[in-house]
Amino acid sequence: MNKESDKQKSDQPPGELAQRVQVTLLESARLKIKMAEGLAEQIAALADRVIATYKNGGRVLVFGNGGSAADATHLASELVGRYDRDRKALPALALTTDTPTITSISNDFGYEQVFARQIDAHAKPNDLVIGITTSGKSRNVIAGIEAARKIGCYTVALSGRDGGPIASIADATTIVPSQVTARIQEGHAVIIHIICELVDHWILG
Repeated sequence: MNKESDKQKSDQPPGELAQRVQVTLLESARLKIKMAEGLAEQIAALADRVIATYKNGGRVLVFGNGGSAADATHLASELVGRYDRDRKALPALALTTDTPTITSISNDFGYEQVFARQIDAHAKPNDLVIGITTSGKSRNVIAGIEAARKIGCYTVALSGRDGGPIASIADATTIVPSQVTARIQEGHAVIIHIICELVDHWILG
């Protein structure tokens, strides 16, 4: 690599960058320890609820905004496809992937209704509805949870910080104990993987 290419790199020395990486990794690791100590039973109960939903012939419907939309798609794809081992496909739907539907609802009814309208169309009383929001304040996620409750679905929120308003609306809320959006999203990703692992164990032993 020539000197010109070297100049295009960050002005921060490699050791300083590595130190920042280490700080972030340790912060993330400490959060996982805190979750292990305080959320294990809640996460197990959520996985058990997912399993009970499938035993009763229901589906999992999941949604969120931004990074939480990606988490919703992540969970649905792991359930429909596979997580760690080959098993039967499980019915799950992320309400974050149908661009024509999302844009038409947003245009005609407002973005606040983008999930509620889809819940009205797809959800049945034996379905499990999961709303993901790092702040607990996302109005469209709250509206989706409220719509699901009216139908009779069991509702779960994955949140962070103090839980936000959604914590008093959903039937159950798991709050990742962090004030940092990135750490909360990492916590949600771990919860998703644990759910999928326990679902695999239920099916395959």
